[in-house]
Amino acid sequence: LQRMLSIAVEVDKSPNCSSCKIADMIFPFILNIPRRSQRETFLNTMESQLLRCKLLELLFQHSCDVPTTLPMSLAKILYFLTHSSVLLQYQDETATWQRWDEMLQYLSLLLLSYQNVTLAFPLAEHLRSSLNDRMDLIIQKTKPRLQDGDDISHLDVQLKIEDFTSRMQQVLGQPFPLEITEKLCMLR
Repeated sequence: LQRMLSIAVEVDKSPNCSSCKIADMIFPFILNIPRRSQRETFLNTMESQLLRCKLLELLFQHSCDVPTTLPMSLAKILYFLTHSSVLLQYQDETATWQRWDEMLQYLSLLLLSYQNVTLAFPLAEHLRSSLNDRMDLIIQKTKPRLQDGDDISHLDVQLKIEDFTSRMQQVLGQPFPLEITEKLCMLR
């Protein structure tokens, strides 16, 4: 399935467009996956970084009280950090901190996928371009175009992490479980 999805993204003249269409089709099914382990397996085994990025973006847009119109960028990921809630379905009685832990896990995965789509190693850096155009861009050593929202400062990150931490403290209390603390450090 993952290989077929990856090929489906690549065969279109615009992988960006096809990944949006495929993500829109798959998204309702992801919302209905009852177990965290199943969701993580599906997302972690995706071969297409661009499709994973789009699916995670939809997931976070869905969990925001006020969805944003920002294009996918580092600023949008920071927006998700401060405005997302934990709205996924759970089959069993999952502790509240585990829901926050899953959210942080997906946020880190979104960040990694986005970096792979925009900044990563040479063969992956033009994933939004068609295969024919991608080869020309790689040969010409053209740098990928960054979004306006990719120019964020360390202060922006620090402030958003602090906002997120205080929001989480209201729900979870102190001290945070070790898993949450590690994921926050990794995300920072």
